[in-house]
Amino acid sequence: MADPKNDDFLDDVEEAEAEAYAAETEEPDAAAMEADEVESLRAERDDMRDRFMRALADAENARKRADKERRDAEAYGGTRLSRDLLPVYDNLNRALAAAGEAEGEGNAALIEGVELTLKELVNVFHKHGITEIAPAVGDRFDPKEHEAMFEAPVPGTKAGDIIQVSQVGFMLHDRLLRPAQVGVSSTPAS
Repeated sequence: MADPKNDDFLDDVEEAEAEAYAAETEEPDAAAMEADEVESLRAERDDMRDRFMRALADAENARKRADKERRDAEAYGGTRLSRDLLPVYDNLNRALAAAGEAEGEGNAALIEGVELTLKELVNVFHKHGITEIAPAVGDRFDPKEHEAMFEAPVPGTKAGDIIQVSQVGFMLHDRLLRPAQVGVSSTPAS
């Protein structure tokens, strides 16, 4: 053991104190670096969590959008075909109107065949969500479902009343395929 009266002892104490001081000053630097690294890792973790949650939300939104598009394609995919079949409906109605005007026993089978064909076409329309818009004379004009072909002042009606139906319209589920073509009263209110 060192002699406390000896000068070497003081040198040893000073060296020990210097080493302890150096160790103390080095440790906080290491601890500070460790704390910085932990903070950096936490920030990276939070960033990754945020990115993951955003990616998860984007995937869910994409799934919902694809599901909606699939349902719309199912419901409205036949819109062009449906529009192309509407003149067939109109022509069958015209044929029935013309056959009804012509008198004769020989036309009964033909009229019955056209009526059955028209009935089957209407059944197919209903099966696929196509409904008829058939306004009656006296109904109010609705620009969402009707197309005004002309306006005329007709006594006994109010402005905006339907006075003639030129052609029926059709809806495909909740979308308009073809507006009903109508004449509208322009008689001002008295």
